[in-house]
Amino acid sequence: MQIAGLELYVNHPVMALGASEWIPTSLELRGEPASACDTHVLVRVQAQTTLVKVRIFLDDVEPRRRDQTDEGFTTVFDGPLLLADGRFVVGDLMAQSRFTTALLGLPSKRLVNVAVDDPHGLACAVDITIGKIVL
Repeated sequence: MQIAGLELYVNHPVMALGASEWIPTSLELRGEPASACDTHVLVRVQAQTTLVKVRIFLDDVEPRRRDQTDEGFTTVFDGPLLLADGRFVVGDLMAQSRFTTALLGLPSKRLVNVAVDDPHGLACAVDITIGKIVL
């Protein structure tokens, strides 16, 4: 079920997805399409020239893994993220553009799948599926 759809104008070409707490300074996005830690995922996006389209889905069973044939999206992250306050945040690395979901449930670690339309360049669309709680 889609729970949010938004378009963000970002100033920085790196988008941060995940918990509402601070992004660890050790988390860096180098040449990979995405980089992750226990609480956040970083993805490279188109900055300052177009709106980045983001869709957030909630699936209490299992987030679906996306491949290149699925609407042109490719999975760049598929794993658990700790959401310490039960909310999910999307925003640019400078925190100038930011969206926070409503409460998704109790603070927990959830399976998350992040797919982008351009994994080797600058994505203009990001799909996020937040899945079941992981113990």
